[in-house]
Amino acid sequence: MSQVQNTLDQNETPQTEAPKTISPFRQQMREFWFYFSENKGAVAGLFFFLFVVLVAVFADIIAPHSPIEQYRDFILIPPAWQEGGNVEFLLGTDPVGRDLLSRLMHGARFSLYAGCIVIVISLSIGVMLGLSAGFFRGMYETIVMRVMDVILSIPSLLMALVLVAILGPGLRNAMIAISITYLPHYVRLARASAVAESARDYVTASRVAGAGTWRLMCITILPNCMAPLIVQASLSFSTAILDTAALGFLGMGAQPPASEWGTMLAEAREFILSAWWVVTFPGVAILLTVLSINLMGDGLRDALDPKMKRS
Repeated sequence: MSQVQNTLDQNETPQTEAPKTISPFRQQMREFWFYFSENKGAVAGLFFFLFVVLVAVFADIIAPHSPIEQYRDFILIPPAWQEGGNVEFLLGTDPVGRDLLSRLMHGARFSLYAGCIVIVISLSIGVMLGLSAGFFRGMYETIVMRVMDVILSIPSLLMALVLVAILGPGLRNAMIAISITYLPHYVRLARASAVAESARDYVTASRVAGAGTWRLMCITILPNCMAPLIVQASLSFSTAILDTAALGFLGMGAQPPASEWGTMLAEAREFILSAWWVVTFPGVAILLTVLSINLMGDGLRDALDPKMKRS
């Protein structure tokens, strides 16, 4: 009787479930966030950058006024908390009576748009040239790298000014000019990564297995070269915003009445002493946005660079 009871007890014991497996992608994302979140400055920069992106996307909804509407009765009104301010214009107005807060919100669109386009153009062309130069080598590599050395030998802002002067002032031409000045950084980085990866065993195995040239370049080698390129792109994004603002300040970027931050600074430079807010707030917007992107770049470096990861 006891043997039968033991048998029944064994049959009634629940079987332990097999542990759930986590997909490699989720595992990689967890590892990435672990190293990224260790840098508290990077997390703060990420949240502030997301805030700027949301403001830029929903500027038409949340902005209290149109960025180009002029209120002639409220010219150079100080911020609302200062004597003489008006609650309808929280950050004051500019020399022609436009709401400064609304122009800052819409100006975020120009800066983020310019930074994204510059990075997309320079990254895509630079990776293509650098990857092919590191893979094919020979005379093609020599020509490409010498052209990049020539571009690097010229100060980037000066070269961008010359190119915009040739193409004509405007935000689109400014983005093209800045993209050209950033090309050498991506070409050199992609070429060095491609040369290092081409000598590894997995590339040799793929070549022996019959993989073609484009498959080796785009599927085998390129994914293993992306980590340093992503870090470089994040750091160049902030520089692109600064260069776009610099060209706008010099009158070669976005043209009035566009609310680009550099153009806003150019329009307000003669009122630095008499109306501090028209210069301070666009400058602070550029400062905080660029700082947040740089902090994010440090976090990406910690998360993507194996040498920076702590065991």
